[in-house]
Amino acid sequence: MTQDRFPLAPHPGLAPVPPPLGPQGQLHHPLLTQCHWAATALGPPAGWPAALRAAVNQVLETPAPTWLAWGEALTLIYNPPYVPLLQDKHPAALGAPLQQVWAEVWHDVSPLLATAMAGQAIHREHMPLQVLRNGRTEPAWFSFSYTPLRGDDGAVYGLICNVQETTALMQARERHAQDEVRLQALAAAHEQQQAETLLRQAQKDETEERYRLAVLATNDAIWDWRLADGHVIWNQALSTLFGHAHTHTSADWWLQHIHPGDRQRIDDDIHAVIEGGGTSWTQEYRFRRADGSHADVLDRGTVLRDAQGRALRMIGAMLDLSERKASEAALRESERQFRTLFTSMDEGFCIIEFLDGPHGPMSDYVHVVANPAYTANAGIPDVVGQRVRDMVPDEAEGWVQIYRRVLVTGEPVRFERELVATGRYLELAAFRLEPAERRQVAVLFQDVTQRHRAELALRELNDTLERRVAQEVADRLRTEDALRQSQKMEAVGQLTGGIAHDFNNMLAVVIGSLDLLARRFVGENDRAARYVDAARDSARRAAQLTQRLLAFSRQQPLQPEPVDVNKLVAGMSDLLRHSLGGAVMLETVLAGGLWRAHVDPNQLESAILNLAVNGRDAMPEGGRLTIETANAFLDERYVAGKPGVAAGQYVMVAVSDTGVGMTPEVMAKAFDPFFTTKEVGRGTGLGLSQVYGFVRQSGGHVKIYSEPGQGTAAKIYLPRLVGGAEPLQAEQSPQRLPRGDGRELVLVVEDEPAVRAFSVEALTELGYAVLEADSAAAALQLLDAHPEVALLFTDVVMPEVNGRKLADEALRRRPGLKVLFTTGYTRNAVVHNGVLDPGVHLLGKPFTVEELAARVREVLDTAS
Repeated sequence: MTQDRFPLAPHPGLAPVPPPLGPQGQLHHPLLTQCHWAATALGPPAGWPAALRAAVNQVLETPAPTWLAWGEALTLIYNPPYVPLLQDKHPAALGAPLQQVWAEVWHDVSPLLATAMAGQAIHREHMPLQVLRNGRTEPAWFSFSYTPLRGDDGAVYGLICNVQETTALMQARERHAQDEVRLQALAAAHEQQQAETLLRQAQKDETEERYRLAVLATNDAIWDWRLADGHVIWNQALSTLFGHAHTHTSADWWLQHIHPGDRQRIDDDIHAVIEGGGTSWTQEYRFRRADGSHADVLDRGTVLRDAQGRALRMIGAMLDLSERKASEAALRESERQFRTLFTSMDEGFCIIEFLDGPHGPMSDYVHVVANPAYTANAGIPDVVGQRVRDMVPDEAEGWVQIYRRVLVTGEPVRFERELVATGRYLELAAFRLEPAERRQVAVLFQDVTQRHRAELALRELNDTLERRVAQEVADRLRTEDALRQSQKMEAVGQLTGGIAHDFNNMLAVVIGSLDLLARRFVGENDRAARYVDAARDSARRAAQLTQRLLAFSRQQPLQPEPVDVNKLVAGMSDLLRHSLGGAVMLETVLAGGLWRAHVDPNQLESAILNLAVNGRDAMPEGGRLTIETANAFLDERYVAGKPGVAAGQYVMVAVSDTGVGMTPEVMAKAFDPFFTTKEVGRGTGLGLSQVYGFVRQSGGHVKIYSEPGQGTAAKIYLPRLVGGAEPLQAEQSPQRLPRGDGRELVLVVEDEPAVRAFSVEALTELGYAVLEADSAAAALQLLDAHPEVALLFTDVVMPEVNGRKLADEALRRRPGLKVLFTTGYTRNAVVHNGVLDPGVHLLGKPFTVEELAARVREVLDTAS
């Protein structure tokens, strides 16, 4: 009859229990923690081969006494049921060489061990040995099997042994043999019948006493099965453990209480032992309690035979495993949950164990556990089993000191530290694992390199800005600020432009009022004239402040001047090196005899810096950035296909990198506003468009040369300055203001009442007829009602409908109407990319009466 195999079903609601030895070397069994494995021939469990770990789990989960030996030293590992056989040799035997543990029997067992290590299994029954116990040698008998243990490559690396000490049985047999000899002697003296009676009674009394004591000394359900008639005697534990109020049953009753899924297997197995001449039987199965539930049990029995080998009785003990299996299931579930967290968490995690070394006690440590995120955060793979002094010898002492302090004091610590070996900057938390005798510390950490570098860069940038405030002029500071705030420039531009607009409106009133005051009331009063001049000077300085705000927001008109480009590039060296970082090598190639250019130097610096930063971003792994100057001539053939570019002499500035390069499709859009290939948050897409607008506004030309993988070169061509710098013009004596003839009608549109009042009064003072409106809607009504309006003088920035839209509608209705805009902030209504729209006349706020008079007259006199 074949023997069925049925898996044990887990207890409902209980989680699985992890193996005694985890796949990464975690020690879940208390017996394993009693040995300092790093000091043994096997080393830390994290470094054990998979075959050894699987064998250790098999040994520790086996209910019968079992041990294994592995490696050249045959290092010993055993389970708790084997401990009583070792007696005083435990726990020193754990992790010790097998020959050292059993030196007194080595001569007897070494040939058997050699056979097993050669790949052949060995079994011995009741083998007599002289063992050393409690300081003296005594006889003992053992039944055991040696089974070879193979590694992943199929070679034998050790052996596993299932053992049972049969000393008590063999001693009982010896006593029985001796009793038989005495019986035969009595028979020879014709006293056989009396002797047999006395001997059997003595044996019976001794056996019953031993059985009674054994039953009282155990919590197991003890059973005594008389094989002749199937009668079974139970002890009280059958009721205590399983609720059955029986002391006598039949063997069939026991078999019927075995779970149907296990019944046939157990029936076949126990009869195979009885009928096959075996002595011991051990099995696990499910046994039905009185309430109908099933308990997981471990049942062990011994067959008692007569002199002819016939089976007479079988005595056994049934152990309830339900509580242990529930605990194991809960532990497995806990391990599963821990493993899920362990493998999925983003933070790096490891457990280190301190070792003694050449540098003294606890002068080194080994990594016994590390999760997958360890490598991602620390950048060091395969750390399990590695000593820190082997991993990072140059910085190991610092790490040892930190963690040793945690181990000794028991106080957790949080700190930040650079892992120089991999260039990572880590934020760590370390705490001691109890008990302290294990000398283990757990570490949780994450990589904060980017944040650390950003903080360092920010601190460095702040230091640079502080130095440059004292050393550089305001335009250089604006360039540095633009670099720091490139991603927020649009929002900052709107804010500062709005502030400038409000200030310019107020300053327009102040300056205009001072002009009118000076013209109408000061006269020859020198003291009053000084006061008015002082107020005008302060107002002009305030106007300069608003112009700086507009320059910061890139709403300032260009201010070209003669520039030595070589000198400008050389002066930018420090700024460029700080902006590019250590991974990019900066090289400048400055041409001798370079012509001077007529250009706004601040905007040129900003353009070069924009191109350099773009080149840096195209070289994430580092590279070379070159800035070159040269004299250049663009001939008619070159400029033929480039509208707006004139042939002639130019000063060329080239910025080239060795980065990733551009595709033709990207190059075609490179100068488009808001076009960028960078990820969200790293670029506004305005850098190259600002360069393009500045160069074209300066009368120059810009060209990009690039191929994927071959780098990029951006070349700026600026018109050559012909002749020297123009000398400053001496102040001219005041001239007569241009005035109106009294018939020309001007419509003033301004939402700010004070500015509107000043404009109306100033124009009236200048001899013009004036109408006024506070909105676009009111202005259009006046235009329709007064066809004689010759000039629309309107603010640009107004609520609802701005000045540009008002002008467009007015010109649609009155095509010949002259328009003069005024504003303190254009918001790109009439100025785009820094260039005034064609045909647009603009008077910036604040303005003086003289400036107003000249500009109004100029627009009115311009041919339509």
